[in-house]
Amino acid sequence: MGGGDVVVAVDVGGTGMKCALVGPDGATVHTERHPTDAGRGPAAVVDTILDVADGLAAKARADGRTPVALGIAVPGIVDEARGVAVWSANVGFRDVPLRHLAVTRLGLPTAIGHDVRAGGLAEARLGAGRGAGHVLFVAIGTGIAAAHVVDGSASVGAHGAAGEIGHILVRPGGPRCGCGRPGCLEAVASASAVGRRYAELAGTPATAADVAERAAAGEPLAAQVWTETVEALADGLASGQALFDVATIVVGGGLAQAGERLLGPLRAALHERMTFHREPRLVAAALGDEAGCLGAALLALDALGVPRTMETR
Repeated sequence: MGGGDVVVAVDVGGTGMKCALVGPDGATVHTERHPTDAGRGPAAVVDTILDVADGLAAKARADGRTPVALGIAVPGIVDEARGVAVWSANVGFRDVPLRHLAVTRLGLPTAIGHDVRAGGLAEARLGAGRGAGHVLFVAIGTGIAAAHVVDGSASVGAHGAAGEIGHILVRPGGPRCGCGRPGCLEAVASASAVGRRYAELAGTPATAADVAERAAAGEPLAAQVWTETVEALADGLASGQALFDVATIVVGGGLAQAGERLLGPLRAALHERMTFHREPRLVAAALGDEAGCLGAALLALDALGVPRTMETR
């Protein structure tokens, strides 16, 4: 890639799309945000993705740059090898040949990836996990998902569903998960689960951020819910460490906004669960909500064969 070359990156969420033009060194040269408006249906969402990507490519050309590839990160189950968005509850995708549609529309080499794996890729190579080699990125938001990144490559799995750490069973007989089974980590310790649990006990609505603040202020009920959350997360992360033996666990997503209110007790709880396993470094994500978009860009750069040593962000 030349100095004026950029890749187009689009991170598709259920509510909004984070988009950028990114250079070969991983540096962002232009950003945009657009509504997904998933309620219009999957066909309309695909049209918006392609319109936005086409507009970014045009913006690059107008600025004297050359768009050379496109990376798109989407939620759900993704067949990255075929470039197909297999399934997504958030945006309604069902076997959408997104790469083919993008190549046909823009004429650019296109890489399709899973949003959390893309975020994990960015955190491992450009963010809080940089230099660790073996990284587990855990996104804790409405749900919980993870990406296992080894030497800069995220594991996809045999069926495109690797990293579903939110569906580790941590509390048999616990709250029923959206997947249908009771007691999954996601049903107990996601941001939405924290707010829901507190509301059930207190009889008043609350967000996970509310619970974190009230627990820090010494409210007994909030402290109870927060401790239950930390203990469940520690059980899930201990299972992840037993499976993957990583050097660093990077925690991102909405719940991570609690900072040391979460990470401090979580480190202590994880430490208690370590026996012969090496204890990983536990850190907050560094890239915020840009991670998925940057990860989409990295997927595009990888597809072009750009050397990873060029990432100097």
